[in-house]
Amino acid sequence: MAIVLKKSYIYTVRAGDTIYSIARKFGSTVEAIERANHLYEPVTDPGLIFPGDVLVVPSFATTPKVTYVVEGGDTVNKIAAVFTAFGDLIAGINDLADPNQITVNQELLVPAFVYQVQQGDTLSTISRRYGISVAAITNANEGRPGFQADLVWPEYHLIIPLPTSLNIVVWTPLPGTKVATNQKLEGKARSFEASVLYQLRDANGVIVSNERFTTADEGAPKYGNFTAAVPFDKTPTATTGELWVYTRSAEDDSIRDLVKIKVYF
Repeated sequence: MAIVLKKSYIYTVRAGDTIYSIARKFGSTVEAIERANHLYEPVTDPGLIFPGDVLVVPSFATTPKVTYVVEGGDTVNKIAAVFTAFGDLIAGINDLADPNQITVNQELLVPAFVYQVQQGDTLSTISRRYGISVAAITNANEGRPGFQADLVWPEYHLIIPLPTSLNIVVWTPLPGTKVATNQKLEGKARSFEASVLYQLRDANGVIVSNERFTTADEGAPKYGNFTAAVPFDKTPTATTGELWVYTRSAEDDSIRDLVKIKVYF
């Protein structure tokens, strides 16, 4: 698995920017930015960037979370659409007092992770590996130099949206994780009485971990942080499965806000 387990920034090039100035701003290097965005021939002359180019900027901070740097003309809903997410979720995970008041250069956490392309990868194989649609991956990478739907370059850093619902994002485990009993679960949710439920199923429909609940540190209308362990109650009968994270309706107990994360055993 080639998920980039260090912080990445998504930055839109502005007039006067150079790769060197961008690297200094975000604690990166020219070489890392060039490699992450394939700023080489035949995509472009080495190191050449233009205003409006969307770059993934790797850093050395030890967290896989992705930060989006607000650009002129952005709105919360516009940013959310890039990651096939909801504006409410983007506002909630960033504790925005007023979602209509975001400013250029403001840094917003977004529901995504970054994958370093390996030799032989295609968007289809990456999509199947992580359970994220080709359409969602393509949408998140539009406007990036070096991105082509029919060709991905080895070492290129691909933005992959996380599966989310209106009210839930899961930070850990990331899609594609190989899980074992007592797998750590963490995320952020807006839920009635701060209750968040979860279970683990394998690809044959066997419930490997029975439904359990955890409590977020804040309840609705806030988005609260939650954490839990996911023990195995049964042995998996398949090599893949899904971690379900959700709430239940207070009216009829039906599952709401279901987020499914593809995992491996």
